[in-house]
Amino acid sequence: MRGSDFDELGFFAAIEASGARSLLIGRRALVLLGLPVLTADYDLWLHADDIAVLNAAVAPFDLVATVDAVEARRRGRYVLQNDEHVDVLVARSVSTVDGESVTFDDLWARRAELWIDDHVRVMIPALADLRRTKRFAARPKDLADLRMLDVLIAERGS
Repeated sequence: MRGSDFDELGFFAAIEASGARSLLIGRRALVLLGLPVLTADYDLWLHADDIAVLNAAVAPFDLVATVDAVEARRRGRYVLQNDEHVDVLVARSVSTVDGESVTFDDLWARRAELWIDDHVRVMIPALADLRRTKRFAARPKDLADLRMLDVLIAERGS
């Protein structure tokens, strides 16, 4: 089976045009920042009130939600998928492995814009906040990502 020709630029443009409050987190954000990591999926942190808006925006890409909005809010997450995979976090707050509470609203207020084209931007957490999101889990790849983020923050500031 051949995968689809996913239009990443169009995907991000559709999200931006929708007005959904969405932050790109995870390794795909690191890739856009120029860090040498590989990933096969997308990770978004979405304001819980914007589930329907995001789902409508990505429908032209044949991305289908695994659960409805009510269930997504109950679980705090859901997946949009076809042969692409988008993990969507919709919890209002998440705790790091060391117990720090990280809220979507705080990260959204401090968000940074990454222009990936002359007309398309992607919202990501500020670098220090992106670092916090990498502490949601304690996987070995997250620890490696934290080291690279520390170098980037030292070079650019938070």
